[in-house]
Amino acid sequence: MCYLEVLPMLPHGAPPFAGVPGVPWCTCGNCRDMPTDLERKCCGQDPNNCVSLLPHFSQYCLTEGFLRIHRQYQEDITVLGQASGPGDDNREYHYAAYRHFIYWQHGSLGQGNRRVIPSCCVWRIRDRFPDPQGHYTGFVPGI
Repeated sequence: MCYLEVLPMLPHGAPPFAGVPGVPWCTCGNCRDMPTDLERKCCGQDPNNCVSLLPHFSQYCLTEGFLRIHRQYQEDITVLGQASGPGDDNREYHYAAYRHFIYWQHGSLGQGNRRVIPSCCVWRIRDRFPDPQGHYTGFVPGI
């Protein structure tokens, strides 16, 4: 017997979990639809080995203390001040988490060289550090 369950919209503008049927490009079962074809990328693993569920992913990309050190380092290097507006703190954490993911998976890429982060990983990061308005910047290719 097959039926379709309608899931409510999640907080912070996140689309509902779609699973494989609603997201045909997903093999891990943890991806959600993304706004562009370029961002519709899965980690490529089976459900038990999804990259977004790995202990190292949680440690490198979801641990606030680890990301706080990264943020302080970035602020020292770029001579930027601390977050000041509503939602800036979480925004800085999810940007730091994106940078950690890329470095963990691909190493240092250099200026203008960018990679797409799998949807399952993007949404684990966004769920952990949500923007209060639900506004997220999608993938921006290097110039």
